[in-house]
Amino acid sequence: MPSQPAKPAILISRLLPEPAIALARSRALVDAYDQDAAMPRQELLERLADKQGLICVISEVVDEALLEACPGLRVVSNVAVGYNNVDVATCTRRGVVVTNTPDVLTDTTADFAWTLLMATARRLVEADRYVREGRFRQWEYMLLLGGDVHGKTLGVVGFGRIGRAMARRALGFGMRVLYQDAVAADAATERELHATRTDLATLLRESDFVTLHTPLIAETRHLINARSLRTMKKTAYLINAARGPVVDEAALVQALKEGWIAGAGLDVFEAEPTVHPGLIGLPNVVLAPHIASGSLETRLRMATLAVENCLAVLQSQTPPTPVNPEVLTRR
Repeated sequence: MPSQPAKPAILISRLLPEPAIALARSRALVDAYDQDAAMPRQELLERLADKQGLICVISEVVDEALLEACPGLRVVSNVAVGYNNVDVATCTRRGVVVTNTPDVLTDTTADFAWTLLMATARRLVEADRYVREGRFRQWEYMLLLGGDVHGKTLGVVGFGRIGRAMARRALGFGMRVLYQDAVAADAATERELHATRTDLATLLRESDFVTLHTPLIAETRHLINARSLRTMKKTAYLINAARGPVVDEAALVQALKEGWIAGAGLDVFEAEPTVHPGLIGLPNVVLAPHIASGSLETRLRMATLAVENCLAVLQSQTPPTPVNPEVLTRR
């Protein structure tokens, strides 16, 4: 009787939902980290040394040193849309497939970015604190006045899946939508979303809300800086649910303190998890701990897709969402 082929070995470097881990165990030998925290670097290298697959999150840096230490690695499956933690060029050169988890978190992330937008504009966190501190003793006409959302202009920086989902939500508020992206959307999409493509300077100058949905690449690091922030309206709000380093945090602190803009809502930070100390005490910024995709349903879908990607590569199949598909043609 022919022997069964050996199961591939996978390291899951972060605590993931149990159904996703069970799926991985059904078709591979799985070493799963049981902490919802970043695995120490040395431990990561030691446990990955004899594995063919890595399922990781954005806190795990996959660089040339890791790839050198783990020569048997065939796939890096990132549980996120962004993959700036992975040196894709080096992975490609070494024949390692990189995958990510787009689509499954689009609407959940857009929902949360919209939550930040609304909470910031209507000063919800300040209002909640006001009530909890026992300061609400009477109704006041001028208390905690914020900014309207309906009928305003939404500027979307990065018009991919999530950026377009933001534009779609803006339709319900009767908003004018401007977008900036290196690639123009097709005419049908622009008509459907009532969106107009423009340059960044115009978008910043004319928008009441600027929402960031661009990937972190060399060209977008500190895309929003002191000059950008001074271009915005004093009544405008900045929302970032993309990647922290897209915004120069020190410049943002100055802008919020000195009134260059009205407020900001941030789900990500430049040196995450460290938050610029100047942000902590400011009343006109809403801060969240990188939870834009954090619904039970979506986090399970993300983890499951990451497992499916990893297993597909290790079984010489085409993964659902490869980042560097050119590696697959070398088999």
